[in-house]
Amino acid sequence: MKRIGITGPTGAGKTTALHALAELGAHIIDADQVYHQLLAGSVPMRRALLDRFGVSIREADGEIDRKALGAIVFADPNALSDLNAITHRFVGDEIASQSAQAEREGRPAVAIDAIALIESGIGAECDAVVGVLAPKEVRIRRIMAREGISEAYARKRVEAQQGDGFYRIHCTHILENGEGSEAEFHRRALALFQTLIP
Repeated sequence: MKRIGITGPTGAGKTTALHALAELGAHIIDADQVYHQLLAGSVPMRRALLDRFGVSIREADGEIDRKALGAIVFADPNALSDLNAITHRFVGDEIASQSAQAEREGRPAVAIDAIALIESGIGAECDAVVGVLAPKEVRIRRIMAREGISEAYARKRVEAQQGDGFYRIHCTHILENGEGSEAEFHRRALALFQTLIP
């Protein structure tokens, strides 16, 4: 079973690429979704977060207050590094569990969708790492349309992420998704993935 990592900045078109992989029978793992599920349901991860960040991030019902946690980590690079160290471990364990299940089911591949695929170390465990890229202005327009946010906020989000050069250096394959149609990009993604999944 092949492990294919999918990464790239927001608004580049990773979802379309993942649909192409799903067509080929790959099990899709959304690392962000895994993180949110663990935040809600993993007692060990919540305990590790509370041990590091204190009770100020705990809501009255015992859940983690994501806004309070965000306020801490986005103001302190060391705190963000600690958060990533804690969460990447738990997310990595869940990805390994889902991958093993997909292999038992006879899936030809598992696709791991993660913005921090490379930084978390998960990319190093993949047979291929595909970076999905698109021009900055195209991404800004897509994010604005998708999420109904202002151009200023969309631009701030885009500029806070890794640049294209980072993905070109660290990925084994690059899928460019510019001004063309979604259907045309889907066809190109499918053609690439057919070479990666025998």
